[in-house]
Amino acid sequence: MSFVTVSPDSHFPIQNLPYGIFSTPDNPRNRIGVAIGDQILDLTQVKHFFDGAELKSQQAVFDEPTLNSFMALGRAAWQEARGVLQKILSVSDGVLRDNAELRAKAFVPQSQATMHLPAKIGDYTDFYSSKYHAYNVGVMFRGPENALMPNWTHLPVGYHGRASSVVVSGTPIRRPNGQTRPDDTKPPVFGPCKLMDIELEMAFFVGGPSNKLGEPIPISKTEDHIFGMVVMNDWSARDIQKWEYVPLGPFLGKNHGTSISPWVVTMDALAPFRVPNQPQDPTPLPYLQHDDPFAFNINLEVMLNFEGLPKPATVARSNFKYVYWSMKQQLAHHTITGCNVNAGDLMASGTISGETPDSYGSFLELCWKGTKPVDLGNGITRKFLQDGDEAILTGYCEGEGYRVGFGTCTGKVLPALQL
Repeated sequence: MSFVTVSPDSHFPIQNLPYGIFSTPDNPRNRIGVAIGDQILDLTQVKHFFDGAELKSQQAVFDEPTLNSFMALGRAAWQEARGVLQKILSVSDGVLRDNAELRAKAFVPQSQATMHLPAKIGDYTDFYSSKYHAYNVGVMFRGPENALMPNWTHLPVGYHGRASSVVVSGTPIRRPNGQTRPDDTKPPVFGPCKLMDIELEMAFFVGGPSNKLGEPIPISKTEDHIFGMVVMNDWSARDIQKWEYVPLGPFLGKNHGTSISPWVVTMDALAPFRVPNQPQDPTPLPYLQHDDPFAFNINLEVMLNFEGLPKPATVARSNFKYVYWSMKQQLAHHTITGCNVNAGDLMASGTISGETPDSYGSFLELCWKGTKPVDLGNGITRKFLQDGDEAILTGYCEGEGYRVGFGTCTGKVLPALQL
């Protein structure tokens, strides 16, 4: 237990200790913090406690305005930092608990902080790794006989996204303008997207030293390059996407905004919640094979809120364990060509859907391509998002008497610009 008071339903007990970047009105400099209960521990104030073999000569990384340098140190440094943090925050250690002057400088209420992107994201890749989601979308557009493309069960399908439009939770997302073809018998038209959607995803940040160009990361070493995870909403303009995606895949339907939660939950915090990997048939090629469990029991929820709704309406509940291709397989496949990855690169799961309709991770599936309106209560329904709608995504693992969570990932839809 921590000497900091943590409510039972908090996402941030001492078992979690996620990293984030924050600023405050009295100190606008972006700095690294760790969430504990409803507080943030400012690591610039306690960096001198990181005096072990891995971090004693690396304390300057905790003065950086992003997590990139800390992420790049590697797994031994991450584990050492976690050990130090759990020690100085524990109820049995007085080094911070009994130093009132230091506590006053080191702790900041989360309510008084502004959160920022955790890292400078050099590259962003989005995979398509939930079999239920891929099957559902395939059924809609190709029928059940050809729902999954021939390559889907052989490799983790993905595309390179737009890193510059990844934003932190709370940033509004403007409805995009673009080309669509609502009538397949007529030429395309230009105007605001009419089928604005969310995608319930999770993503991991790459860490550790960069691999050299031309040298893949073998699957046996991938865990050394997975720093931690966030909840993600990959906003999608479905009508723009439908018209543009042949033959090269997502482009403008995806580049207008991707939201992530501000707190990065480390893989060590998530380790107790590992569950068996999804069964894979056929057996992947050797470079994609691993036997150790690297799926995680993370409960996910999507809510929608807007003016006039008494409280946010839950529209979907899913779980990260439904992802078919593991993060290890994603990273091994991404680098098998010798593609070099760097600390701070972001790699997303793709939409996470479960077996039942209430676990689908997008409105495209929830309303089944517009044929089944989603009931929000009070006689209100939605097919796709309207201006002013706020999407709220969250996730957490359930421990014995505690939760390890990610907080929320939110964003409100703004009207399209008049062009």
